[in-house]
Amino acid sequence: MLAETGALFFKKGLRLKDGRPTPYFVNMGMFKTGRLSLEIGSIFAAMMVERGISSEADIILGPSYKGSAIAQAASIALWKDYGLDIPFEYDRKEAKSHGETSGGGSMFVNQTFFDGCRIFVVDDVATSMATKYELLEKIELEASRKGIKTNVAGIGIAVDREQTSAVYDRDGGLIEGVKGKNAINEFVSRTGIRVHAVAGIREVIGYLYKSSTPVLIEGKRAVIGDVLMAEFEEYLSIYGAV
Repeated sequence: MLAETGALFFKKGLRLKDGRPTPYFVNMGMFKTGRLSLEIGSIFAAMMVERGISSEADIILGPSYKGSAIAQAASIALWKDYGLDIPFEYDRKEAKSHGETSGGGSMFVNQTFFDGCRIFVVDDVATSMATKYELLEKIELEASRKGIKTNVAGIGIAVDREQTSAVYDRDGGLIEGVKGKNAINEFVSRTGIRVHAVAGIREVIGYLYKSSTPVLIEGKRAVIGDVLMAEFEEYLSIYGAV
């Protein structure tokens, strides 16, 4: 599906949000039809059921914007495929202070949080986990505002980039070519929250390479050749998590 939709592509000059270079990018926004949305939702739903997550979650939360579509798709698929009716939620970029939330300033759209609720977060990719830390802060602020307790039961991601976190100098400048800490392991250690991935990038690229499946490379569909595969492996030797 990643190859079919062009959600996974290779292009020179790409940069991650933290400024580091990358030979490839994953854009789950390409899952933009009803069929594709249901397929990605079904994949997440199956993961949740098979790993026992569906029985540990009261709410599926997807950070805006791409995660919100995944949360809704997973909620639909859980009902369609397993008869499980779990609400979905997503956050706002800025608090709304009019309409149904007048005076509340809520950062979450569907207002599904309740005291003791268990939240399962879903998103497209995991790199440095920075957006996940930001979302946890939003959840804590919302719980404090409502005077309730919440529990993040886990985080599910479509693709684990299997990368380390970025390294910065004393002035906050990015240092390229230096391996940082294992981003997901550090996140789990700091938060105690489990992270579940549908697939890791090594597995994905390895399969596409061996099966000669065409992917988008510099805007054109082509198979991943030996040279590009070597570049990918070299990239992970520098920035990849062990």
